[in-house]
Amino acid sequence: MRLTVARSVRAPGPQVERVGCAGAARDPPPTCADRQILVDLGPYPRSGDLTGGATTSTECTAQARGRIRRAYRREVARAGGSWHALVTLADPDGTHRVAVEDAADEVVPAASVNKAAIACAVLDKVDRGALRLDRTLELTADTVLYGDGIYHLQTVWGDRLTLANVLTAMLMLSDNTAVRLCGQVCAGPEINEYLAGKGFTHTRVEPLPDDPRRMFLGTTTARETHRLLHKLVDGSMVSPAATRFVLSLLHGFTDGVRREMSSAERLRTVSKYGALDDGRHEAGAMFDADRTPRLIFSFFADLPGHGHNHGATHPLVAAHARLGRRMRDEVGALWPTASTVEAANPDHVRPPTVGPAHRP
Repeated sequence: MRLTVARSVRAPGPQVERVGCAGAARDPPPTCADRQILVDLGPYPRSGDLTGGATTSTECTAQARGRIRRAYRREVARAGGSWHALVTLADPDGTHRVAVEDAADEVVPAASVNKAAIACAVLDKVDRGALRLDRTLELTADTVLYGDGIYHLQTVWGDRLTLANVLTAMLMLSDNTAVRLCGQVCAGPEINEYLAGKGFTHTRVEPLPDDPRRMFLGTTTARETHRLLHKLVDGSMVSPAATRFVLSLLHGFTDGVRREMSSAERLRTVSKYGALDDGRHEAGAMFDADRTPRLIFSFFADLPGHGHNHGATHPLVAAHARLGRRMRDEVGALWPTASTVEAANPDHVRPPTVGPAHRP
């Protein structure tokens, strides 16, 4: 992946910006066929294949990066707080170039964003045949961890849960108990070894000294989380089947980047959210209708005085939502909508598929 920093001078005063080289409207409401396209989302590109079928120009993408950069600056000024971010938008040849780069190498608490890294480590063991997704784990009272998720709401426990169920709860609902269950089959040191092997230096979980199967969610940087998302969407984190599985689950949070989007747009946008004390974080990717990843984003921000607010009115979360709308508009203006692709190629609609590594 080649990243270059594009710089611009911020114009004074309020700005009203058009989207795309000639302006663009938002996507039309999704049809049933659109939904079938987008729920499938596979097959994802193989490693190194991020080009898709681009029909735009480098001038258009450069202009779009400038608009995203200015929108980011406005939102940081409006929301306040301390931000760490990296956003890239692809050129027509698929090369991702920097639109936003802000304190991207500073180590920060990862919060629940690191659950994506945990899931990849677990699925790597599935890919290698060391685990199966139909393996069952017992949900006991002493395993339950309160906070985000659903398992703690049951009031009684004793369930036998498949590993696939646990991963679904961890990524779709950010379930904290699911992290403990994953630790039973992939302990903290194993997760960190996997991440080190993938080239990550600061993205780590924090195993408990007396029981490495239990862990805090650890640290990362905006750049490393961006790189993890990039490697995930290009198929170099886990197998193609595991990639489809993970990306199909990153649709659970809608208060942030995905809030101001249509159903079709949400299905073309994946994200993992994390909240810890004053921090509100979100990282993910936006796809075009050909299921090619066109934009990858990583936002980590802290704002004292709002830690009690876990809703959509949190200033940082509201800023994520406005940035999500801007980024989605830029991607939509540069590449065709799902309806356009379907009309041009009816065979584009395919039933969902499951790879061999994910069959019980």
